[in-house]
Amino acid sequence: MSRFDSTRTVNSEVIELPDADLRYFPQWVDAGLADQWLSELSAQTPWTQPQIRLYGRSIAVPRLVAWYGDADALYRYSGLTHEPLPWTPLLADIRQQVEQQVGQSLNGALLNFYRDGQDAMGWHSDDERELGHRPLVVSLNLGATRRFDFRRKGTSRIEYSIALEHGSLLVMSGLTQHHWQHQIARTRKVRAPRLNLTFRQIIREPIL
Repeated sequence: MSRFDSTRTVNSEVIELPDADLRYFPQWVDAGLADQWLSELSAQTPWTQPQIRLYGRSIAVPRLVAWYGDADALYRYSGLTHEPLPWTPLLADIRQQVEQQVGQSLNGALLNFYRDGQDAMGWHSDDERELGHRPLVVSLNLGATRRFDFRRKGTSRIEYSIALEHGSLLVMSGLTQHHWQHQIARTRKVRAPRLNLTFRQIIREPIL
């Protein structure tokens, strides 16, 4: 079985956006191992499709999701509270490699499975209170290449787009989430599935 080579040199590029801290690793994991991760995680994850309230109606999110993490890493977003599934050996190994890359601890991972181009993620910022003042969100992308858009908060114009490729890693840190929103838009051009793992550090609230 192939293994992640933590000793190899991985090229990266800084994405220059004002009031943002963004770094992209286009080939963070080699294609063969990325294929293996995609196959195993797609098949083994107990996917759910949560319902959210939008304009007074209950609708299913247009993708499948799963939240993994340490036992006390509860994550609240879109009006939902997600209790973590325990780390699988594979996810624990991937987390360790991601932590080594960014030099910080990460105690949770949100998995989003986009079955084809009609599955999407609307405009949002990962700025929930439990992510702290400077949220670190590390996005591992497996499967189909999808366009990832950025826009300034309070505006509607797309300022920047990047094609997130199979095996790539996007690191969003600093004040990025305070000033920018991002989305994965629907597209008719993509028919293959995409699996996205976003690793985060949930800040545990102190006991009073």
